[in-house]
This record gives sequence, structure tokens and C-alpha cells, in this order.
Amino acid sequence: MSDVIETRDIVVKTEADQPKTVSLQGYGAGQSNTLVISLATAVVLIATWWLVAKLGVVPRLFLPTPQEVVTQIVAVYRDGYAGASLGEHVSASLFRIATAAAIAIAVGIPLGLLMGLNRWAKGILDTPIEFYWPLPPLAYLPLMIIWLGIGETSKVTLLVLAMFAPICLSAQAGVRSLPIERVNAARSLGGRPWQLLLSIVLPSALPEILTGIRIALGIGWGTLVAAELIASNRGIGYMIMSASQFLATDVVFVGIGIIAACAFAFSAAVRLLEATLVPWKGKS
Repeated sequence: MSDVIETRDIVVKTEADQPKTVSLQGYGAGQSNTLVISLATAVVLIATWWLVAKLGVVPRLFLPTPQEVVTQIVAVYRDGYAGASLGEHVSASLFRIATAAAIAIAVGIPLGLLMGLNRWAKGILDTPIEFYWPLPPLAYLPLMIIWLGIGETSKVTLLVLAMFAPICLSAQAGVRSLPIERVNAARSLGGRPWQLLLSIVLPSALPEILTGIRIALGIGWGTLVAAELIASNRGIGYMIMSASQFLATDVVFVGIGIIAACAFAFSAAVRLLEATLVPWKGKS
């Protein structure tokens, strides 16, 4: 009786056969940090501005140096300009833009959602919005002054009209881009219409809405300055207009810088809100 010895092949996994973890990389510049590039660009632009002004390529009357603009900022902050302090000019402009933005958001988002959900609402509201939306706000500014006077009401109404359309249309676009699978899944689980609106429709449309708000704020700042140029005695636009009449180019640059800083702060606030409310944007 012979012994039978069974041998089996022993498979040894080499390091090359081990599974590897692969990290997925994003496409485009959306996931990359561009802070260093932006700061370097700002430094280059300021250095170019200083060099051009210092070499006299453009007369100093039309292009002051950065040092002169900074000096003028301190002077305007200390002594005021055009019959008001710098704080009064800035607060007047901020009050107008904030009030108009609050009204445009409060009215534009519900109407935009309604237009995206109901064809009757879209059919009724789409025509007047598409009619006045391409018009520059300065085209109907005289009409606002004739109807509402030269007080704050005409300026705020003009800003509301300028900011309402992008917010409303972005809310409508957010609803129309909603995947129908989410709605059907919620309906199959017994979701009621108001639950669908609050839990499915609004969160899905929120990225588009916040983008529309950012666009509307940019349009609002441009419209605000134009309105203050024509009919106002306070505000950043009025300060710029008064300075331009006396060829005070450094004060004009001060006003432009204040507008840019305020607009950047508003945009940064919306970006922060976007990162808090819709952290999934761009990661799906």
C-alpha cells in the first residue's frame, strides 16, 4: 500500500498584483486653489500701474500713482468730500443696494420657483420679464424719476428691477434642471407637494439661485452708481461724479476702489453662503 502525497500549487501574490487605490481627479479649474495666482496678478497690475504713472506715459492728471490714491483715501476719510463724510457716502450706497437686494430676493426666488413649476405662471410672467430684462437700467431711469421723483424710492425701485430678473430666471433654471428621478423617488415614498418643494426642489435649485444672486449684485452695483450720477446728493457714485467735474482723478480712483471693495465683499459673502448651503456643488 503506497502513500499518496498530494501537492498543491502555492500562489504567491507579488506587490504588482496587489490592488491599488486610485484617487479620482477633477476636470477643469473648479477644484484648484487659485489664491496665489490671483494675488500675484494683483501685484503685477499694481506694479504696472505704478510704473506707467511714474514714467509719465500717461499724464499725472489722468493717471495718479497708487501712493497719491492712498493719500487721497486718507484725506477723504478725514475731511469728507462733496458735502458729506466718506461714511455717509458709503452708507447711503450700501443702504440702497441692500434694500433693493432684499426685495429682489424676496420676490424673485418665489416667482422663479413658481415659473419653473407651473406653466401658467411661466406663460404670464415670462413675457414682461423678457421684455424689460435686455434693456439697460439707464433707459428707464428717467421714467422712474418722472413717476417716483428723485428720492430714494426711484433709486431702490430701479435697483430692484435691475436685480429681479437674474434672480428670478436663475431660480426658474434651477427648477428646470432638477432630475425627475429625485421627484419620482420622493413621490413613491409618499412625499407631499410642500415636502417636495422644501426637500427636493429648493435644495436642487439653490446653486443656480446663488449664482443668480451673485450676478444680480454685480448688475446692482453698476446700476446704483449710474443712478447716483444722475439724481443724488449722497453716495459713492455722486462722489465720483463730483470729483470728475473738477478733474480730481485721484478721488475718482478712490470711489472706484471703494465700489470694488464693497462688490468683492458682497460676492465673498455669497460664496461663503454657497459653500455652507450647497457644499456638494461641483462634486457630483
